[in-house]
Amino acid sequence: CFAGTKETAFIYAVMSAGLVHSVTRSCSAGNMTECSCDVNLRHGGSASEGWHWGGCSDDIHYGMSFSRKFLDVPMKNITGKSRSGLTVMNLHNNEAGRQAVVKLMSVDCRCHGVSGSCAVKTCWKTMSSFEKIGRFLKDKYENSIQISDKLKKKLRRKEKSQRKIPVGKEDLLYVNKSPNYCVEDQKLGIPGTQGRECNRTSEGPDGCNLLCCGRGYNTHVVRHVERCECKFVWCCYVRCRRCETMTDVHTCK
Repeated sequence: CFAGTKETAFIYAVMSAGLVHSVTRSCSAGNMTECSCDVNLRHGGSASEGWHWGGCSDDIHYGMSFSRKFLDVPMKNITGKSRSGLTVMNLHNNEAGRQAVVKLMSVDCRCHGVSGSCAVKTCWKTMSSFEKIGRFLKDKYENSIQISDKLKKKLRRKEKSQRKIPVGKEDLLYVNKSPNYCVEDQKLGIPGTQGRECNRTSEGPDGCNLLCCGRGYNTHVVRHVERCECKFVWCCYVRCRRCETMTDVHTCK
């Protein structure tokens, strides 16, 4: 029921990107015998230009290859139809996750010279934090593209007016519209958000406005009792006070 939705597209992309990121980090750290740093960059640049490649560049190529073998190959083998619509779409979303890691790679440098003059710099390529990659993919999720469920020769947009606009390799694609996650649906395994605790002052995903789907929220006071201001008394026991606090808890209607 959730196959081919925006959410599954995001999951495929994040899993694929996470595998690339994790394997590549392990390569650079020397934790894998099959790979290490990217040695192809060692001889680039020149001192006359003020910099040269060095250090340990992340070997993104091995991470990409590993992710394709681990995630893509079994997907093709299980279906037996490498060109079935859903499979092609999932493979595309896998690759979109990998491309996000590549796109966000950056160059780090270290200065060398007398008194930190930075006469020469040693530079290497490194991946961004996975948090940054996740934010990038979240943006792609929010702007994901619905494609036609009738696959012919290639993936194409569902909207006829946009058919001539090519689908980018970094775009996330979906076929089916998402179910309503706000309302409980036992058949689909959706718990809904009624009764969920929310943050009244937050504008994020935990905020009452978003989490309660516009239904509003209830506020009730919760009494907490705990031991506090504990002190060690010689000899030999601990003496504590009994503290009570009252807090407001907000839950979705």
